[in-house]
Amino acid sequence: MLDLTAKRATGPVIRLHPNDNIVVARVAVEPGTEVPLEGVVTRTRVPAGHKIATVAIPAGHPIRKYDVVIGFAGEDIPAGGYVHTHNCLMGELQRDYAFCADYHPVELLPEHERATFQGIVRPDGRVGTRNYIAIAATVNCSASVVRAVADWFTPERLADFPNVDGVVALSHALGCGMEMTGEPMALLRRTIVGTMRNPNVAGTVLVGLGCERNQISGLKEEHRLSDGPMLRSMTMQEVGGTRKSIEAGIEAVKAMLPEANRVTRQPVSAAHLTVGLQCGGSDGFSSITANPSLGAAMDILVRHGGTAILSETPEINGVEHTLTRRAISEEVGRKLLERLRWWREEYAVGRDTQINGKVSPGNQAGGLANIIEKSLGSSMKGGTTPLMEVYRYAEPVTTKGFVFMDTPGYDPVSATGQVAGGANLIAFTTGRGSMYGCRPVPSVKLATNTPMYRRLEEDMDVNCGVVLDGEATIPEMGEQIFRYLLRVASGERTKSELLGIGNNEFVPWQIGIVG
Repeated sequence: MLDLTAKRATGPVIRLHPNDNIVVARVAVEPGTEVPLEGVVTRTRVPAGHKIATVAIPAGHPIRKYDVVIGFAGEDIPAGGYVHTHNCLMGELQRDYAFCADYHPVELLPEHERATFQGIVRPDGRVGTRNYIAIAATVNCSASVVRAVADWFTPERLADFPNVDGVVALSHALGCGMEMTGEPMALLRRTIVGTMRNPNVAGTVLVGLGCERNQISGLKEEHRLSDGPMLRSMTMQEVGGTRKSIEAGIEAVKAMLPEANRVTRQPVSAAHLTVGLQCGGSDGFSSITANPSLGAAMDILVRHGGTAILSETPEINGVEHTLTRRAISEEVGRKLLERLRWWREEYAVGRDTQINGKVSPGNQAGGLANIIEKSLGSSMKGGTTPLMEVYRYAEPVTTKGFVFMDTPGYDPVSATGQVAGGANLIAFTTGRGSMYGCRPVPSVKLATNTPMYRRLEEDMDVNCGVVLDGEATIPEMGEQIFRYLLRVASGERTKSELLGIGNNEFVPWQIGIVG
């Protein structure tokens, strides 16, 4: 494993493990360049973040990165050759799941030594990092109404309520033309209700059309919800149409504002942080800088009693054995494998999707050859502590420590599930430059490399590229990220919040038939 704990990254390439037969170009390397300490000369230009063979790799032989097989040579690759999608092919991999073999319980810090942040304590003891009122659509037919209501509450109109961060519309494309029973409807309902129950939400106005399949009455009965001061519900057909529904929604939010504004921040333990881990626009540096740095931060958080949610099931494909070995029990490990089995054998079989090998054009341009290589980096966001539980999409996360939630790799859909599960922060690594924002949960963007960070500094919060530049170690970056998360949890605005984005990122997973 790359040791950046005691030394700084220098030179044109990075060796990640003694057993690897590739190195990664730290900067663009021109043809004819002698690779320091490797005894090879590059044969072509190799972009930054891409791979160079350090020995001759015969056709069919494994290609190793971090001492993990990421593919097989599709042709004879000479020493000094460029290794990428044209000659690094997928193949059958042998995985030793070895349930619990690497399980070691976490030594939690004593409560009096744990870090704190300025949190918003709800009446039931949950702790928020933001204070929003939500207006939620049960169906796409009421999406325009909930957006119009949320848009009415401009900063000027909320000026008398300084403790309210805003009014967010939870609009989506589902709710009708779908199965009335079964997992698709159950998933949609638990996503809507889970987001309503997120500790960053003070109250919700629920709006339906009236004739949709996702009836308000069924949703409320299933999740034991009742109208009250901080939960109002209405249907457009009963209220009198679009204009009257918008007016009624505005009045309902107005009635909630005084109560929502009564909150005050107070010191609470970092144990109340639940961080959803995301990566998007990954590149060849994701596994070298931002992802392991975020993993180091999550190791710190877990020792302080907090929770880290790793997701994006397609992006652990091929490295799932590194998680089953850390599982607290075989039962938990097998839950993870069952979710992967469903993806491989039922959901995505025969489809041109990420889990079946091919990553996005942006990932490829950034140096990632296939899903195994991408998964190798993606899984690092979770750190090194034990896998404590596995959740289905949008299920309430109640177990402390490092957990996994089954979600797609598509970031808005994945993060929506995490927020519905209770995440009160999102930490998002990116190499190509994702602009993702989120409401009602702040999204912290972590850049993998300095050139991208400087180019997109208005959108990036933390530059993990300093690891690549030799200015910081991974443990140092982990500590920096952890401290920054505490500041954001205490109210410091992220770049996406300062830009005012995050209004379009409520995207429930659509898994059923539309008819």
